[in-house]
Amino acid sequence: MAAKSDDLHKVLDRLESRLPNGPARLLHHVRGAAADNYRLPAAVALAVGGLFGFLPVLGFWMTPLGLGLLAVDVPFMRPPLARLLARLNKTR
Repeated sequence: MAAKSDDLHKVLDRLESRLPNGPARLLHHVRGAAADNYRLPAAVALAVGGLFGFLPVLGFWMTPLGLGLLAVDVPFMRPPLARLLARLNKTR
């Protein structure tokens, strides 16, 4: 099962290498140990805020971002997210 957990990190490393410098640094920082205390509350806030996407300030884009951020800390969410990101990052 540890190999499945590593799949998400491999896919995120690949994505990080393909992103422009600013977003890549942000992704690296969010995945780091320094963000452990903030990652879970931010993920929950994004996912819940996305449910109210019909309101003017919030958007439906917040739900998948929150679930993706939550997958970094919740082990059973890692394999599905890794498969999805691998499919989306596939070069054609």
